[in-house]
Amino acid sequence: MDFIQILKIFAVVVTLLTGVYSLVQPKKIKGFTGLEASSPRAITEIRAVMGGTFVGLGIAALIFPTREVYLTLGITYAAIAAIRGVSMVLDKSMVRSNLISLATEVLLVVILVL
Repeated sequence: MDFIQILKIFAVVVTLLTGVYSLVQPKKIKGFTGLEASSPRAITEIRAVMGGTFVGLGIAALIFPTREVYLTLGITYAAIAAIRGVSMVLDKSMVRSNLISLATEVLLVVILVL
C-alpha cells in the first residue's frame, strides 16, 4: 500500500467518524458545526443528513475502494467547500470554525483526487 492510498483511507475514516459522531451525538456537534439540535426534528435532521450522508459515503469507499468512488467523495467535499466559501462571504460568517472546516475540506479534496 502506497502513501497516497493511506491518505485516502485516512480521508474515508475522517468521513466515517464525522458521520458516526453526527449520528450518535447530534446534540454535541454544535461545537464544530454551529448547528444546534434544539428540537426532536433538528436532531433527526442532523442524524439523517450529516450522519447518513457521511456514513454512507464512507462505507461506499470502504466497500468499493476504486478511483471513481474516491473521486465521488472528493467531488462531494469540493462541493461542500465551494458552497461553504461562497456562503462565508454572503453570510459574513468568516469565523475560525468555518475557516478550519474549509481548510479541512480542501485538504480532503486534494487527498481524494490524487
